[in-house]
Amino acid sequence: MKTKASVLTIRIPSELKHKIEKVAEEQGVSINQLALYAFTKEIQDLETSQYFEKYYKGKTKKEIFADFRNVLSEINSDGKIPVWDKL
Repeated sequence: MKTKASVLTIRIPSELKHKIEKVAEEQGVSINQLALYAFTKEIQDLETSQYFEKYYKGKTKKEIFADFRNVLSEINSDGKIPVWDKL
């Protein structure tokens, strides 16, 4: 299935354009591929950040660390891998 593409034109400082061209060349990709990767990664990072901000809203640092310690207490600390977790 082919995804429908759109064209986006943006204005950027010439110094940034040169940096983008340099990085794309070093990575062996087109400027378009690099931009698509960078936009996608940044949007994903923002969405993840928003998720955690919403999840932890109203919780104190003490509550967050208590939950973290609770999760860690569930981990088997003897170094043996449980049967259900082996490949």
